[in-house]
Parts: sequence; C-alpha cells; structure tokens
Amino acid sequence: MAEEKSFKYVIVGGGVAAGYAAREFSKQGLKPGELAIISREPVPPYERPALSKGYINLENKASLPGFYVCAGSGGEKQFPQWYKDNGIELLLDTEIVKADLASKTLVSGTGQVFKYQTLIAATGSSVTRLSDFGVEGADAKNIFYLRELLDADELVTAMNVKANGKAVVVGGGYIGLELSSALKVNNMEVTMVYPEPWCMPRLFTAGIASFYEGFYANKGINIVKGTVAAGFSTNSDGEVTEVILKDGRTLEADIVIVGVGARPIISLFKGQVEEDKGGLKTDAFFRTSVPDVYAVGDIATFPMKLYNEMRRVEHVDHARKSAEQAVKAIKAAEEGNSIPEYDYLPYFYSRAFTLSWQFYGDNVGETVLFGDNDPTSAKPKFGSFWIKDGKLIGAFLEGGSPDENKAIAKAAREQPFVESHEVLSKEGLSFVSNI
Repeated sequence: MAEEKSFKYVIVGGGVAAGYAAREFSKQGLKPGELAIISREPVPPYERPALSKGYINLENKASLPGFYVCAGSGGEKQFPQWYKDNGIELLLDTEIVKADLASKTLVSGTGQVFKYQTLIAATGSSVTRLSDFGVEGADAKNIFYLRELLDADELVTAMNVKANGKAVVVGGGYIGLELSSALKVNNMEVTMVYPEPWCMPRLFTAGIASFYEGFYANKGINIVKGTVAAGFSTNSDGEVTEVILKDGRTLEADIVIVGVGARPIISLFKGQVEEDKGGLKTDAFFRTSVPDVYAVGDIATFPMKLYNEMRRVEHVDHARKSAEQAVKAIKAAEEGNSIPEYDYLPYFYSRAFTLSWQFYGDNVGETVLFGDNDPTSAKPKFGSFWIKDGKLIGAFLEGGSPDENKAIAKAAREQPFVESHEVLSKEGLSFVSNI
C-alpha cells in the first residue's frame, strides 16, 4: 500500500481554476504543506486559451513558461518555483481515480492515498471525441483534438510535417473558428465543416455569423455547412487522407482537427453530490451538497444572480473568478466572516486573424444589429444587442476599443430600457456610451 498524504486543502485538477485558486490561497495566507494541487497534466497550471491562439502560431510561437497562470489576466506567472516558495505541493502527472467524499479520501491511479479537510473540485471538461459517436476511422493518425498542452504539441508537430498541406476543421464553434484562422495564418489550405446553418450558433445570430463566414471565405477558407464527418479514409501508414461527409462528398485532408464540444468531468463524484444541468450543484460560494466540498469552473452549476437561475458556464473568465470566490469563502468561513454572493456577468471573447469580439450578458430575446458588418470593410466594427421584456440584456461587439467593450459590459449588467429597436439600431454604440 502506498503511503498516505494529508493536506488541509486539496484541489483536484490542474487547469486555470486551480492556478487562480492557488494564488488566492497564497494571498489569504497559507502555511507550508497545507495545500496540494493534484493534476494529471505534466506541467503546472497554464492559461488554456493560449493553446488555440499563440501556441500554434509557428511564425511567432508562444511557449511555456510564457502563459503559466496568471499571465492571461495580467498577473504574475506562477512558475514551478512559485508553488515551492508558497509551500504548495504540486503533484503533476497524477490522476485521481477514486474519491470517497464521506471519508475525505482520494486515490490516484498508482494507488497513492490523499486525505483532505477541504476539497475543491476543479476537474474541468474533457473533449468530445468522434469515436464517442462511433464515427468510422476516427482513430486514424493526424486527427487532432485540442484540450491540453500535449494535444497542442502533437498538432504543432503535424503542422510542421504537413506544411502547406490540406487541413479539415470539424466543428463551427470556438475551436473551429480559432483553429481555422491559425491554420490559415500558418499557410495551410483550410476547409471548415459543420452541421448547423451558421457558425457558432450557441451565441451568434445569422447576422453576426454572416460577417465571420464572409471574412473567412475572403481569407480563402472553404466552408461546408449542413453536414457532418461520417468517416475517414487512411493510407497504408494509418494517416488520414480524406474526410467522408454524411452527404456523400469527400474532402482531402493531411490534418483533421475536431472541435465538437466538451463535457464536464464529474464521474469521480457521481452518486455522492447533488447534480444539476450536467454539473455539480453549488451555492453562491461554490459549496456543493457535501460539507467541505467545493466545485469551481466548468463543472459547477451555480446560481446566476443576474438572471435568477442555475447556470453552468464553460469559460476561462468564470474559471478564474469562481476559483477565487471559493477560496475567499473557505477562508471567510474559517474566520467566522461572510463574503458577498457570486454575482457573475457572462462574458465571452475570441480573437482570430485581425478580428476581436467580446460578448456580455445573456443572448436571449429579440436582436438588433448595428454598425458595419461588411466583411470586406477595411476596419469592420459592428455588434448586436439582445432585448427581452423591453430591456437590453446582452451585447456583442466586434472591433471595439477597451472603452467600448467596458460600455457594453456595463449596459449588459444594468439592463437599460429600450424604447425602439429602430432607434437602437441607428444609435448603436452611442446608446450604451451614455449609460
């Protein structure tokens, strides 16, 4: 039997949330040996969004340690030495395979036992694979997913080997859009394939999407909509050579990248914790139904105060903020103090080519498009507002300045009354800059 290790606090998962939780613990005061982070990844917590952006730009490649947390939000980079200096035990390449919450015990794949007094579950999401749907040939070589550093390393190697080759991107969401642009910038021939009538349908309206699809098409990216990858052909080396589409067409491919979503990793806690909307149900302090067990980031389903409903959010901004909130709550409880409830404004953003958009609030209700959404414009700037019950509740902006982005965020939080959609469309940004 492997030796048993005991800690006051244990964070399971070594992603963005774990890194920001560690920083908050060190700010709040931590004795050496009190905190352990147990991560199956081989490197300390890093800013995951870099993987689909700078990390795969071969000309001007971002690399570790450049994007250790908390670099992505302008904070100090937490090198391995930072954890040592702060008395934090960083257990890498360690996968927890069993969690017994009643006895406060975790067991790793190698049989190591860890005891905790307080647990923060920060296990994040795992990428959805085509093999999950039984797609034929989905295990061929040079079919990539992007979730962790090793995935990105494999992709970069293939991009070098198959330089100037043909890439097929399966999926029209975040990963699909960001990777198509990265592959194009790296001089590959790119085709995007997705089943929906337009890209990023969870957020984009038809009016927003038509801009990005036009812009991508003008960059030479081929877009195939309304069908899915049904299988793959391979050569004698087992490398992918073409993507077979459900509608019968085939696309030549040297590299395939799949971005069809992710699933929260909660199997460790099944049957032990109350669940909601695919995640672990928490309160406004990220406490689960089990005492001394907190859940943060992608796996937490929490009360979103602004809309008075339970939500689960898969985004780096919430991963950072929920982690900080949980640690503040843990520390406050120990001292008999209270802290304000989590009051989150949903925020999403993306960068691709020369483009950069931000979104705040909720994308429900009627929509009003404003500005110049012509993909051939030299400096396109446009956006959309979402209006529900006469109030502005969501705002999207492409090409905004920092001040303009702040203005749409403020509007989404304050939810001003909208008298006329027509007037709003004409006023555009000037409507929110006066709030």
